[in-house]
Amino acid sequence: MSRFVLISPSADFAERMRAAVDGALPGGVYTVATEELPEQPEQIFALLGGMRPAVVVLGPGVPLDGALRLATVFDVRFPDVAVLLAADADADLMLQAMRAGVRDVVSPGVEPQQLRVVLQRSVQLTEGRRSDTEPAEDGTRRGRVIGVFSPKGGVGKTTLATNIAVGLGKTAPMNVVIVDLDLQFGDVASGLDLDPEHTVTDAVTRAAAQDSMVLKAFLTLHPAGIYALCAPRDPIEADGIEAEQVSRLIRQLADQFDYVVVDTAPGLGECTLAALEECTDGVWVTGMDVPGVRGLRSSLDVLGRLGLLPEARHLVLNMADPKAGLSVRDVEATVGVPVDVSVPRSHTISYSTNRGVPVLQSPRRGDKASSALGEVVDRFTPEGAARLRRRLHRRVVVS
Repeated sequence: MSRFVLISPSADFAERMRAAVDGALPGGVYTVATEELPEQPEQIFALLGGMRPAVVVLGPGVPLDGALRLATVFDVRFPDVAVLLAADADADLMLQAMRAGVRDVVSPGVEPQQLRVVLQRSVQLTEGRRSDTEPAEDGTRRGRVIGVFSPKGGVGKTTLATNIAVGLGKTAPMNVVIVDLDLQFGDVASGLDLDPEHTVTDAVTRAAAQDSMVLKAFLTLHPAGIYALCAPRDPIEADGIEAEQVSRLIRQLADQFDYVVVDTAPGLGECTLAALEECTDGVWVTGMDVPGVRGLRSSLDVLGRLGLLPEARHLVLNMADPKAGLSVRDVEATVGVPVDVSVPRSHTISYSTNRGVPVLQSPRRGDKASSALGEVVDRFTPEGAARLRRRLHRRVVVS
C-alpha cells in the first residue's frame, strides 16, 4: 500500500522522494506526474483503491493557489492526512500555508535524508491523530476538549490555559485551538500578544455554525503554530452569546482539531456550564489562599451533584508558596482530591505573561515553574501520559 502520494511534474523531486522512503519508511510512493491538481481528496483516494495515504506532497511545479486550496479541503475534511508543500517559500507563503493547514513546507531541492525526517514526522503525527482521536457517533472526528476552570479570578487561569495550548502545539502543530470563554473580560488575546480581527462573536454566527471553513476563517493564527478564538472586544457583546451556541462551537472545533483548550470565566455561569458538558478533561486551578481553596471545594461539590464533572480531572495548585501559611496537604484535605501539579510562584512566568509570550513558547527552561507547566501539558499527550504512568509505577514499586 502506498502511504505517500506525490503530485508534481518534477521527475528529479520524485526520484529524491523515492530515495527518502525506500528502505527507511513503510509503504511506497505513488507519483502523479502532473501539475494539474484534483478538485477533491477523493480523486486521490481513488488512485489508491479507496485507501487514504498518510502523507500527500504537493509540488514542486504545481500552482500554489490550487495547492493551498486543496490543503484547506484536506485540513477540514480529512485532518488525519498530512499535506506537505514543496516550494520556495517566503514569509507570506509560509503564513498562507499554515492557515491552509499545510503540515510542513520543504524546499524543492531538499536532500533525501532531510525529506525522510519530515515525512517520518508527518507519519507519526497522522498516526497519533488516527489512534488517539475517538470518532464521534456520527463518524466524524472528535478531539480532546480541555477546559480550564476556577471559581475565582486572579489565580493564573489564563496563563495556564495559554501555556497548555502552546505546549500542545509542539506535539500537534496546527491542530490546537484555544477559545476564550471569559466573554466579558477575557485575556487570551493579551496573553498571546494577539490583535484578532475576529472573535467568538463572529464564530457563533449562523454562517460559521453551518460551515466549518467559515468558522476556521474567524480563527487567529499564533506564531507558535496554534489557533486562537479570542473574547469579544466589547463586553456588551457577551450578552448576545448563548450557552447553546457555545456548546455547538466547541463541538465544531473538536471535529476539526486534536485539542481544544477552553479558558473559562470565573464562577459557574451558563456558558461555563455549557463548556463543561463538552469537556473530556477539566483542569481546576487554585492558589494557596483559604477563600480560593474553599470556593473550589464548593464548586466541585455543586458540579458533582449536577453530574457535570468530566471523567478526566486535573487539579493544579498555582503560584504555590511555602510561606503562604498553607501546605499542599492542607489544600488536598480541604478540596478532597489530590493536587496533580504544583506550580511555584515565579518571576519568569509573571514576566512572560506581561510580555504576552507564554513560557512554553520557548524551549523548556530549567526553572521549577516552567517544568511544572510542562508537566501539566504532558498529562494530555500520549508520550507525556506514558511518562506519567512510568513515574507512578516507580513510586508504587519503591513504596
